[in-house]
Amino acid sequence: MPTDQLDSKGDKMHAIEKILARAAGQDLVSTGQIVNCRVDLAEVNDLYPQAIFSFYEMGAKKVHSPDSLTFIFDHYAPASSIHQAENHKLMRSFCHDQGIKLLFDVDCGVCHQVMVDHGLVFPGMILIATDSHTTTHGAFGAFGTGVGATDLAVIMATGHLWLKVPQIIQINLSGRLSPGVYAKDIILHIIGELGADYAIYKAVEFAGPVVDKWSVSERMALCNMTTEMGAKTAYIQPDKVTIDFLSKKINKSFDIIETDMDFKYAEELFFDVSRIGPQLGIPHSVDNVRPLAQLVGTKIHQAFLGSCTGGRAEDIAVAARILEGKHISPDIRFVVAPASKQVFLDALRHGDVEKLVAAGASFVTPGCAACLGTHQGILAAGEVCIASTNRNFPGRMGHVKSSIYLGSPASVAAAALAGQIIDPSEIIK
Repeated sequence: MPTDQLDSKGDKMHAIEKILARAAGQDLVSTGQIVNCRVDLAEVNDLYPQAIFSFYEMGAKKVHSPDSLTFIFDHYAPASSIHQAENHKLMRSFCHDQGIKLLFDVDCGVCHQVMVDHGLVFPGMILIATDSHTTTHGAFGAFGTGVGATDLAVIMATGHLWLKVPQIIQINLSGRLSPGVYAKDIILHIIGELGADYAIYKAVEFAGPVVDKWSVSERMALCNMTTEMGAKTAYIQPDKVTIDFLSKKINKSFDIIETDMDFKYAEELFFDVSRIGPQLGIPHSVDNVRPLAQLVGTKIHQAFLGSCTGGRAEDIAVAARILEGKHISPDIRFVVAPASKQVFLDALRHGDVEKLVAAGASFVTPGCAACLGTHQGILAAGEVCIASTNRNFPGRMGHVKSSIYLGSPASVAAAALAGQIIDPSEIIK
């Protein structure tokens, strides 16, 4: 649809547009407009010491709003090289010197889960982070997006960042989920249908009866993966599920922003989940998706459960249900990386850690771990891994000649049990 048609929707605004307008001090914004927005929270992970260098290179001396900045050590947690240790040392010193209290060190977990666990995410906010999967926070009705080091340095210096108002696509999910099918399967199917470049600099909203019934964990997985279709941000309208979850996390008040009736979306898409079985993203592209049933029998060397996509307490519980009283195949490794310390503690309290350890799983420090291919479960040449993570391009989890299949936590645990890809719906009835 041409941009001029999108701009001719009158004064009808989407909640995303209202969030941007409010942050920019404007009454109205429209698709394609550049707005200078106040940022509610900016996050820097330990891959980006350049954000500090850029901050000083642009002449800044003191951060604009230390209470609106957080540094989270997740990609290199704990440090496995001198270079990584130096990154952490630099960032700890910067936070101390700048009075930044929201420093989460190597014991805390993946940034997206840590921010949620600590009540830093709420509807209507603008959250900018040095991580592409910041779209995750659309699950809470927030505008979350990832940027590079220089843009983050601008926020540190000024408290603001320019953003372009994106086109907004709505994806409606209806039908009834089959046993063994989860949000990860549905979003993999959608990405496979639409392609990795479908939503470049667009916002993707999820709606429909299936989304309404999903937990916060499943909604986070759904929004997280929109990055793999190029989205600038994702969005789910906050509802009772959202509010009940956040009421246990945060003490501050927040506004629930509503989309205007008769708002005209750039596109509306409809998917019947009843027709979708377990899915896998196959090497070496996340939009190279096939029904898992076509890949049954594929041998694996490692199963990996974790990341900001599939490492929450619900995911660990699904794996524990599949593996309780059983043992993983003797020919493989099963690595579990909880998304955060809080997730790990929840899984401990529920007995899921004990069940998985007894089944042969190896738990590592909460954090990104092998997802980015630097430590805690990386792959050798020729090895095959099934993972609950979000990317599978060559070298993502280790050697460029290794292979990664992306699936749901259930598909990962089922494969760990069998030593090969099997249909989790045969186990979960």
